[in-house]
This record gives sequence, structure tokens and C-alpha cells, in this order.
Amino acid sequence: MALCPTLAAQLTPATRMGLSIAVATGLYGISFGALAVAAGLSLAQAQALSLLMFTGGSQFAFIGVLASGGTGASALGAATLLGVRNAVYGMQMQRLLGLRGWRRWLGAHVTIDESAATAVSQVDAAEQRRGFWVAGLGVFVLWNACTLLGAVLGDALGDPRRYGLDGAAVAAFLGLLWPRLHAREPVASALACGLAATLAVPWVAPGLPIVLAAALGAAWGAWRGGHGGAP
Repeated sequence: MALCPTLAAQLTPATRMGLSIAVATGLYGISFGALAVAAGLSLAQAQALSLLMFTGGSQFAFIGVLASGGTGASALGAATLLGVRNAVYGMQMQRLLGLRGWRRWLGAHVTIDESAATAVSQVDAAEQRRGFWVAGLGVFVLWNACTLLGAVLGDALGDPRRYGLDGAAVAAFLGLLWPRLHAREPVASALACGLAATLAVPWVAPGLPIVLAAALGAAWGAWRGGHGGAP
């Protein structure tokens, strides 16, 4: 998203990045709201998922299982598996930001792909905290507002993917990742994880390929750290 030049000049890089990623990801909530209603959830149920679960991948996995005829327990199991990665992010964010008290609880709730990526892409400690909160809270507000919009519009909206909303969050996340691919090793790691996820798509349940890629990346980082390389 292109911010107003005058406003953008007054914001720090982390704030600009956080706002941009919040808008790009938040709009995708329209797709979730519409698909949740189409899967049989009420407006209140769809909104509760966005307010309480608040992790897009898990939410889409949840309604995907329900839409295919699965039980609530199996939907919750798929959503939980995908949410495991946020626990890993949470441990990393706690070391990076050192949150205490109520900020620790709030920070845990808004620790998602986008807020974690925005924080770790900053060098200065103040910018790391600023980027984390702007992205996390920004996505939370817009994601929930757009979920409500999508659920209300429902069938009138049609397939949200025709508006390109399904690609907005992916493009935004790639924009965050790209500056970190400045050496052969990160590029090789990213390609290996992407290949593993692609190969897994025909064989595992939807959503699990990204978990496999995350596990592979974490294992590679742990191995490199144990052998004196940069984690």
C-alpha cells in the first residue's frame, strides 16, 4: 500500500511497514468472513473466531474442515496444528521485546506471522517494538472489521478470490521476507522450505505444508546455531 507521502515522511520505517502489512493482511479478512458464513457459521461465530483465535491460517483451516463435512473436533485439531508456529514466534518475541505484565498477555494474542516478521526485520530495539505493535494491533483491528464486512455481505460478495484478496497477504509477507534474502544461505533455506511445502501439498491436509516448511526452517536454524553458524 502506498501511504500519503506527507504522512509517510513523518512515520518511522517500522511504523510504515507495520501499517502497510496491516492493511494488506486485514483486507484478507473479507475473504474469511464470506467463506466462514458460506461454511455454515453464523456471523457471531465467524466474528468470535477472528477475535479469539486470531490467526488467519488456523481460521481458514477450521472453516475448511467444517465446509468439507468434518466435525468440530477435527476442525479444532487442524487449526491447533497450524497455530503451533505462533508459539515458536511467541518465544522469539519474548526474547526480542522483553514484554512484561499486561503487555505480555496482549503481545501473545497479537503474535502472528506479520507482527513477528515486522519486528525481526528491524535493527533498532525501539523500532522492533514499534513494528511489532503497529503490525499486530493494526492487523487485529482491520482483520476483525473486514471479517464483519465479509460475513455481512456474504453471498452478495461472491468469491473473494476474484478480487485478488487471497494474494494480498502472501505478497505482503514476501515483501517482508525479501530484504532478508541477501546471502546464499538464507536464499537456499527459503527455496528448500518452499520446495518441501510444495511437494507436501498433494499428500497432507490443507495448511500442513506451511507447518512442515516452518519445522524444516527451524531445524536448519537450530543445526546451524549448534555448529557455530548464524541461526
